[in-house]
Amino acid sequence: MPRQARLDAPGTLHHVMIRGIDGQNLFTGDEDREDFLSRVESLVNQTGTRILAWALMDNHVHLLLFSGPAGLPTFMRRLLTGYAIGFNQRHQRMGHLFQNRYKSIVCEQDSYLLELVRYIHLNPLRSLTVKDLEELDGYRWTGHSPLMGKSQNPWQEQEYVLGFFGKRKRTAVPAYRQFIEAGIDLGKRPELIGGGLIRSLGGWSKVISLRSTGEKEAYDSRILGSGDFVQAIMEGADERLKRQLPERKKAGLVSKAIKRMCKEAGIEERELRNGGQRRIVSEVRGKIGYYLNRELGLSLAEIARNLGVGTSAVAMAIQKLEHE
Repeated sequence: MPRQARLDAPGTLHHVMIRGIDGQNLFTGDEDREDFLSRVESLVNQTGTRILAWALMDNHVHLLLFSGPAGLPTFMRRLLTGYAIGFNQRHQRMGHLFQNRYKSIVCEQDSYLLELVRYIHLNPLRSLTVKDLEELDGYRWTGHSPLMGKSQNPWQEQEYVLGFFGKRKRTAVPAYRQFIEAGIDLGKRPELIGGGLIRSLGGWSKVISLRSTGEKEAYDSRILGSGDFVQAIMEGADERLKRQLPERKKAGLVSKAIKRMCKEAGIEERELRNGGQRRIVSEVRGKIGYYLNRELGLSLAEIARNLGVGTSAVAMAIQKLEHE
């Protein structure tokens, strides 16, 4: 089944879930966790993404965020690529770190924002990583501790979240904590992580087809919200689909970019595609990979197929250019 497109626009509320491949731990210690959060902080500043809630578990991560002008895919691609490279270097390992693509659910703000804040921040308590709410209050690896004033986290939207519980911090914090405590007995709440009204039918073409026949049941696991919210997202997706590049046109742009950059550098396209290792060839390959990823939105695997190298080489080339 082909991958479904990400549903996104600046300001969209997303619940993002990231898992380690085959259940592998994403964090082996505090150094890994600190590296992950430092990358989040840097990308928040660069992309305008707004983080409302988060939790770092051993083998998975939850993020609740408003996507910024750069979009969710850009934020997540740069976060996960950078972290995976750093993790592999620190632990002298090779290969994939994350389980397939990250999962993102578009959420209806009015109905689910606070419920998701609570669900995400209670993760360590549900998993018995911490023994009680008092320990959770000071636990470093969720966004709950900053909201309680127990730690500092300037990139987290603390004032925004606490604003739902009161105009002044001294009254908002205890009201927020009471809300969190009330959620302990609610359990795992699978309805918050698998899509609400809608489930997958195989992409927007199926959704649109059902709607055109007058059927009312149109489901997709990428959305959590009411019927009106689902309808609005579907209509917005219809418009974005019209603007997406057809595969034939995308392939043409890729070919033109490779020809142009090879010509400007004075190298043969054949040498580039056949894995040539001359320094100039490697530099041009990195520049092409960066352009195809950042401007055309190609995945690392797609870029690797076009440039005659592995995905890890593409990822490292992009990472190098970002830090120059």
